[in-house]
Amino acid sequence: MSVTTSGSGSAPCRFAHYFVVCGIDNETGLEPDALAALYQWLEADRQGRDPEAVAAGENFDQSPLKRTFKSKVLDHYPENIECNPFDQDAVNMLCMPKGLSFRTQRDSRTPQFHSFLITREDGSRTYGFVHTFYEEVTSPQICSAMQTLHQMHQAEHNASAHNCPSSSSSSSSSSSSSSMDSLASSLDEVESPSSTSSSQGGRRSCGCSGEGYDSVRDTLYVSKAMCLITPMPFMHACKRFLSQVHRAVISHQPPPLPLESYIYNILYEVPLPPPGRSLKFHGVYEPILCQRPGVGELPLADFPLSEAFQLLGVENLVQIFTCVLLEMQILLYSQDYQRLMVVAEGITTLLFPFQWQHVYVPILPASLLHFLDAPVPYLMGLQSKEGTDRSKLELPQEANLCFVDIDNHCIELPEDFPHFPNKTEFIQELSEVLLSFGLSPEGGNTSSEPAVSSQTSVLEKELKSTSLSELVDDRKNGNLGGEALDVLELLQGNPTLERLQALAKRTGVKVARLEALAVGQKAVGEEGVGGRSPAEEEELRNAKLNVQLREVFAARFATMFTDYESFVIQNSPDLESWLTNREQMHNFDKASFLSDQPEPYLPFLSHFIETQMFATFIDNKIMSQWEEKEPLLRVFDGRIEKARLYNVRAPSLRSSVYQKCTFLKESAQAIEQRLRKIDHTAIHPHLLNMKIGQGKYQQGFFPKLQADVLASGPTNNKWSNRTCSTQRRVDRHRQHNDHLVLDNDLKEKYMQEARNLGKNLRQPKLSDLSPAVIAQTNWKFVEGLLKECKMKTKRMLVEKMGREAVELGHGEVNITGLEENTLIASLCDLLERIWSHGLQVKQGKSALWSHLLHYQTREEKNEQLSESPVSSGQEKRKPESSVGLPALHVSVIQDMRHIQSMGEIKTDVGRARAWIRLSLEKKLLSQHLKQLLSNQALTKKLYKRYAFLRCEEEKEQFLFHLLSLNTVDYFCFTSVFTTIMIPYRAVIIPIKKLSNAMTTSNPWLCVSGELGDSGILQITKNVLEMKFDSAFRPHTQISIAFKRQNLGKLTTVQLGHDNSGLLAKWLVDCVMVRNEITGHTYKFPCGRWLGKGVDDGSLERVLIGEFVVPCNDEDGGRGSRTPPLQQSPSQIRRISITSLTGRGNKPTTVQIQESIGEAVNNIIKHFHKPEKERGSLTVLLCGEGGLVWALEQFFHHGFRSARIFQKNVFVWDFYERTLAFMENADQIGDLQETPELLGLNCESFCRYVNAINNMPRNIGKDGKFQLLVCLGARDRLLPQWLPLLAECPVITRMYEENALLRDKLTVSSLIAVLETLHDFPITLESSLTKSVEL
Repeated sequence: MSVTTSGSGSAPCRFAHYFVVCGIDNETGLEPDALAALYQWLEADRQGRDPEAVAAGENFDQSPLKRTFKSKVLDHYPENIECNPFDQDAVNMLCMPKGLSFRTQRDSRTPQFHSFLITREDGSRTYGFVHTFYEEVTSPQICSAMQTLHQMHQAEHNASAHNCPSSSSSSSSSSSSSSMDSLASSLDEVESPSSTSSSQGGRRSCGCSGEGYDSVRDTLYVSKAMCLITPMPFMHACKRFLSQVHRAVISHQPPPLPLESYIYNILYEVPLPPPGRSLKFHGVYEPILCQRPGVGELPLADFPLSEAFQLLGVENLVQIFTCVLLEMQILLYSQDYQRLMVVAEGITTLLFPFQWQHVYVPILPASLLHFLDAPVPYLMGLQSKEGTDRSKLELPQEANLCFVDIDNHCIELPEDFPHFPNKTEFIQELSEVLLSFGLSPEGGNTSSEPAVSSQTSVLEKELKSTSLSELVDDRKNGNLGGEALDVLELLQGNPTLERLQALAKRTGVKVARLEALAVGQKAVGEEGVGGRSPAEEEELRNAKLNVQLREVFAARFATMFTDYESFVIQNSPDLESWLTNREQMHNFDKASFLSDQPEPYLPFLSHFIETQMFATFIDNKIMSQWEEKEPLLRVFDGRIEKARLYNVRAPSLRSSVYQKCTFLKESAQAIEQRLRKIDHTAIHPHLLNMKIGQGKYQQGFFPKLQADVLASGPTNNKWSNRTCSTQRRVDRHRQHNDHLVLDNDLKEKYMQEARNLGKNLRQPKLSDLSPAVIAQTNWKFVEGLLKECKMKTKRMLVEKMGREAVELGHGEVNITGLEENTLIASLCDLLERIWSHGLQVKQGKSALWSHLLHYQTREEKNEQLSESPVSSGQEKRKPESSVGLPALHVSVIQDMRHIQSMGEIKTDVGRARAWIRLSLEKKLLSQHLKQLLSNQALTKKLYKRYAFLRCEEEKEQFLFHLLSLNTVDYFCFTSVFTTIMIPYRAVIIPIKKLSNAMTTSNPWLCVSGELGDSGILQITKNVLEMKFDSAFRPHTQISIAFKRQNLGKLTTVQLGHDNSGLLAKWLVDCVMVRNEITGHTYKFPCGRWLGKGVDDGSLERVLIGEFVVPCNDEDGGRGSRTPPLQQSPSQIRRISITSLTGRGNKPTTVQIQESIGEAVNNIIKHFHKPEKERGSLTVLLCGEGGLVWALEQFFHHGFRSARIFQKNVFVWDFYERTLAFMENADQIGDLQETPELLGLNCESFCRYVNAINNMPRNIGKDGKFQLLVCLGARDRLLPQWLPLLAECPVITRMYEENALLRDKLTVSSLIAVLETLHDFPITLESSLTKSVEL
């Protein structure tokens, strides 16, 4: 930043950059606010009329005292500063956001203070502090213009009184036309306190009652604003300076020096305090103190946090703070501009070490109301008007909005809102800090700013004497104080004058001037020892409270992110390569970071690490290896180092124990030291080389200042020269570094691109509000939304594809359920923002659901007119995913009706999110939205021309990005809405020969999922449906529909019958079960008989499900899918193992050992996942490749293949013979000689096998083997039973020599593998263990 020449020398080091006066321009007179005309243009555009043809007619509906008029910047000094160019339009708009307002002598004219900030495109900020007061209007032209306007308003009102009914009906008919209309009208209903009181019984009085304006009778006042623009937010100092200037304007006595002296002093002679130092400078009547934190302390924040906490209460403030951290849309709402600023600045201050990266407008001028349409995260403040009801305030988008009603002490939070970690303890600690300063943690409406009394004469005299004594005391400067001091010394040193004074005293005459000087000097001497004014004590108290509250917030982040550096991925050799590849890189290992955090922190942290502010923080960390550390990062890293040094953190990384802040006293002491002992005193205000006779003092009127005196500052300031040379040295050093590393311009370009990555518009431009600029702004929004959609869908795909994606070089390992949920919630938020952009008609809080409701209404009307189903042309039948299940109707309306029937969802926002999740799970999101937007007439009615949804090319690309999500399987609806009732359809498909399909017995079914089971469903005997396949071959099936609370992902089906009747044998091919809402279909292969005396004699089987992937023609990207779920052991595999004559390819010993290792590994991995993401253990035990399957292969190896009386021999037959041998040996007494442990193992084996044989269920021999393996795994007995089986003499008759079970080495290694499962609590589904009594 270069240092500018004379007029604005060393500006970066000055306390204030500009002094500005805004008000009415007497030469141009009364002009209606130009921004009101702009609003009319926007409304005409919205309503489809020609905007250019809109007449700029006056609005005589409102009393002129309630209307706003155009304000102007009357003066600003200096003219311009290179490092901070003066933006006249922005400053004017923010100094007087409502424009000029007029009052009469009957109205309240209390001066008001507010602040504002301007954010530049590079993110840097400039602060403005404004003191607004009322000044009498002396121009006869303006008074007569106001009189004329009032007469016209009265005539308009009298005329409209005759047309009351028609006007009221027209207003009611248009009331629902536009959310932005109602927003504007609610903001325009300005009622001053006097006017509301004067209208009696709801009657609008506007005649000659007290409310009107009469130029003869009334005195007219107009608002005027003084403003200081500063590079740093020294709010208290600026507020005190401006209030003293105003006091000088309205006092009966002129100020000690012309106002120019004080303004010149603060603009050119008061420096910024150096870091870690304090500064005293002088206002008109009293000194002003300010201090700046040191390099290692929290950055400067002068806005009173105590006020923010008192306005909202601790709990509300923590909730808003969480919304800001998660980058939601935050709208602050208050009558008072300063309250908006205090809350906005307070919250953003507490974000340390992070920074808000999006639109930040603490005071939104009325002309920028269209900016609430912005489909991006924002933090904005909107001024409410007295008496305006919140319910009338319809906002364009509310789905992800945090609405903060400051004046009424309440907030409205978005739905699905994660809590801040350790929220209760955090609120408790903040409450303790507030209570220690005597403040209530619940807060309460603080009174508005007290009026500045116009009766200030007594106060002024005291202040003037204080001011003089301060000047006298300060011997560092001899500008003004020296003169008074010389008088005192002269008088006290002269013996003649001393005798005269003594004589005067005896006669009762007082020499007031001399006594005042002497007393003043003595008082100052006493105060200098340690006395402080109450105002200074209050300021110190506020500063200490501010820093202690901020320290508590900073300590929370220091605890949560103590080890963040370990997860930063630094994989670039230099800055240039990092900047060029920034967009493609993963900079932070999110999965590992989350796995290292305590469970309660995860809902919040998984959202937070996806935000732009966190990404920027990590970017700054990576860039700090090549350039100087960003200040906030430097302080934060210092804190973490200090905490490590004192070993504050608990040794366990995953501990969620709350740790209190340990820096409170230390930080408060640093501030107290600075304010108790002033480091620097600025040059005193002094007489300037001014023209005599100009700027004459006139009480109550701000004088016309002498511009030539204030245009430029001194050229010989010691501090300015010193800082300039430092600046030059820094510039030289920086240029040298740039030359070594990278061309400076190129580097700056890359840096900006990197920092702006993922950001949309940071700040609305206040200086140019032409329709063309607004159109350009909206175009930026459209581009930003499209880019965000592309990035989000790509991230969702890459994360979901898991291992496949990693192998292709895309980055991180498998996604966790928590991350997936976070990404889907983020997609829901994006869709809401897209549907809110350019919206003009809305029902409820969700823009997307509102559009869907309009669409539903239209389609249902069309349906009634044509008396045909809604499906005409739009509803599709999903192709049959398998033989047996009837086709499923697919349509936007059908899915809406499913959501509308869910009583658990109470809000429109919730319904929209549920509909998105359902469509995503059904792989119909893109298709549904395309169908919704195909009704162009509806889209035109609901959206303005510039809306995203009316940009054809971008809309097509957006739908294409969403279509790519069809390549992966989501269960985001099923896994979230776990308590809803869902209709299911099950179909039992027998093998296709008709004779095998018939059964006279009574079949039953029980469907189990991850969330529960359906219970036994009895099926009516012979409910057979005759079906024909594509070759017109007939086959039969049994179909049953049932409704149950969400079972989650389906895992098993128990199928059986009661063995009654003549045809009691049943050969079942498979069971198909479909969720009728999501369309998810599961196949449960069986391929075996159910019946006595056939197969293994089973009357019921437990079947394991496989998810059936729909083979849709429209399915985008069938090539890459998420891996299929586990399934039942297939029919072919069953036959090759159980039938000893099976000629299938028998597995080798190596394959068998590998499959056992794989099965055990899968179970161990299952337990290493977070509990909510584990899925079904039954599948890992009993499914294809599961533990039962692997052990069955082991026991079948070398099993003798001779048939005994032409019947199959099963492994269970071997178990039963082993049991018989053990029981016989026990009776004979052989086992009593065996070691005690072996005896116990024999006892447990016999007990379990007998319990399974004695159970009332007929699960067949393979079913019994499966159950024994599961129970043995659960009770950690399998490794103990294996030696018994291997050493039992029965083995020689039933197994060949080379069998694995007869190989001692193999058996001992198998025992070692199975013992690894002992560390995990295996629980079994009730469908497996039902009726077993152990």
